[in-house]
Amino acid sequence: MTAARTHVTGRAGCMTADLPCVPESVARARALVSSVLAGWGLGHDLADIAELVVSELMTNAVDHTETDRTEVVIERQADSTVRIQVSDTSSVAPHMEKAADDAECGRGLRLVDALCVRWGYDPHARGKVAWAEIKAPAGGEQ
Repeated sequence: MTAARTHVTGRAGCMTADLPCVPESVARARALVSSVLAGWGLGHDLADIAELVVSELMTNAVDHTETDRTEVVIERQADSTVRIQVSDTSSVAPHMEKAADDAECGRGLRLVDALCVRWGYDPHARGKVAWAEIKAPAGGEQ
C-alpha cells in the first residue's frame, strides 16, 4: 500500500487540499476544515457544522464515484459565508434520497440541506464540484 499524500495550498480567505479519494481522507478533510476555520477565528459551532458538511461531501465522492483524487476547497466569502467544495470525476448529479427509518445510510445530503444556507453542484468537463455554503455569524467569531 502506498502512503496517501495531501497537498495543501492557500491564500487569504481560501484553502485548497488535493486528497486521495479514499475513506481515510474524510477525516483529513474534517481536520483541514476545523484548522482553517480556527485560523480564521470562527467558532466551534460553525466548525462542527462545516466538519459534518465536508464529511458528507467527501463520503459521497468516496462511495459513489471512481475518482482517484479529490480537491477540497474552503473559502471565506465577502458576505461571511463559508463555502466548502469537493470535486470528483463523476458526471452523476448528487441527489437527496428518501432513506428508510432503519437505513444506515442515505441521509447525508438531507443533513447538508438542513445545515447550510444553500448547496448544489457545478458540472464541468472532468466531472463535477459539489458545494455547500454555511453562514458565519455576524462579526466573524462565535
